[in-house]
Amino acid sequence: MAKFLMAYHGGRAPDTPAEGTEVMAAWEAWFASMGRAVVDRGHPVSRAKTVASDGGVGEGGGPNPVSGYSLIEADSLDAAVVLAHNCPVLASGGSVEVAETFNAV
Repeated sequence: MAKFLMAYHGGRAPDTPAEGTEVMAAWEAWFASMGRAVVDRGHPVSRAKTVASDGGVGEGGGPNPVSGYSLIEADSLDAAVVLAHNCPVLASGGSVEVAETFNAV
């Protein structure tokens, strides 16, 4: 099986502790629904800097910064995309970028 990076972009933080609990429950349910496909649940990310090819360093992650990531296994890119359709970040206006990884060696 191939491995896929799910890079989360955008979304919004919960407004209240109760909403935070609800959002975390949605993430837990989503991860549980994928079962053994989840290789690394990943984490949200916060501050970022971008290093350019000329050595310049910019604040933030560019126009569409990453807000978190996970690593999963699936039979194909299309199968990984199907799993991404139920990602909780989508409910808060975010998006999921799904990219196949490969061994470079």
